[in-house]
Amino acid sequence: MKFLLRRIVVLCLVTIIALACLPLTPPVSGQARRVPPASQQKKNKRPDGKATEQTGDGKIEEQLPPDIVNTPQEGDVISFETALVNVDAVVYHKKSGQVVTNLKKENFAVFEDGVQQTVTNFATPEAPITVAMVLEYSKLSSGLNANNFDYELGEILRPMAMFLSRFVKPPEDFVTVVAYDMRPTPITDFTNDPQQINATINLLLRNRPAFSEANLFDAMKFVLVGGRGDTEVLQQGKNKTEARQQEYTGLAGIQNRRKAMILVTSGIDTFSKINYGQARKIAQNAGVPIYIIGTGELFFKKYSDQLDATDGLLGQPGRLTMLQARNALNTFAKETGGAYYPVTFESELPNVLQSINALMRNQYSLAYRPADREGNKQRKLVVKVDVNGDGTFDEKEFVVKNRPFYNPAPKK
Repeated sequence: MKFLLRRIVVLCLVTIIALACLPLTPPVSGQARRVPPASQQKKNKRPDGKATEQTGDGKIEEQLPPDIVNTPQEGDVISFETALVNVDAVVYHKKSGQVVTNLKKENFAVFEDGVQQTVTNFATPEAPITVAMVLEYSKLSSGLNANNFDYELGEILRPMAMFLSRFVKPPEDFVTVVAYDMRPTPITDFTNDPQQINATINLLLRNRPAFSEANLFDAMKFVLVGGRGDTEVLQQGKNKTEARQQEYTGLAGIQNRRKAMILVTSGIDTFSKINYGQARKIAQNAGVPIYIIGTGELFFKKYSDQLDATDGLLGQPGRLTMLQARNALNTFAKETGGAYYPVTFESELPNVLQSINALMRNQYSLAYRPADREGNKQRKLVVKVDVNGDGTFDEKEFVVKNRPFYNPAPKK
């Protein structure tokens, strides 16, 4: 019995001595794991000026401010910074159609869902333009235009050549040309080089379409928001060692430049990856006015009574398809603050291109910071103008062309 008691006492003493020798380490909380690293670890600097740390597994973590490190938190607080909403507006006389110039910031008022907003940014129309010219270059458009003008693609190529040669003014103006059939292909990236522009015109005039598809909606998405696509055609001829695909900068990503898209198309879409509704929302959110020259008008007027109501078995468009195309183009133009020109005869082109150029050159750029409201509901935009500065909006005499609404970005 005494031996057993002596053995228990010895074991207790050994346990106490062992515990006393252990280091005193506090428990590690979830916040303690985010403490900045030791000085020998690599530091990084983000563009926004916030310090970051690189962990052992290669991941980047943002350092916490000293006042909340190791402080108990009920949950992560996420804040959102509201971006500016840009609105391009053109003012013209309702009866004469004369564009109004020399207006100032004080002549405008912007309303969001009926509530007047504070215009924080304003730019007059003197700035150069950046234009994306998008052409339907397919056998479908070739078939629609056959025997209309003196060659099959006259309705497509003539407006392109006329605009690039007469209205683009290097070196201030920049232009990119994208032709699409089954996919969009940049003929030239954004350039202000007259030789590059002339080479683009000559290349398209010498060639003929290879495919019958016309994926309009995919082409619009590619040009407006950008993406990975074929390397520009003119560049492929200079350097064949480059990759066959590259990143293309969309119009929406270009900052501090007056922007517009000129779309020369029949409006028919064959089998784009996105649908009409998605293309419509992309156009609404891009903030880029789209000026459209419709090329199927003469075909429809000549043969509408001979067309079936629906598409034929060999792909020839029916009356319903042509009417839907016309409606889609008119909607894209209206909802972006652009304009739609259904051209019937070649003689109309000079006046149409002159009108497009005048609208683009006389855009006033306004921007405001929207109210931070719950939900992602579409918001209605109205721009009013007081031309003579007497404090009364001149809605009866003058027209303001601008995009009618925008869709707030969803909060994550």
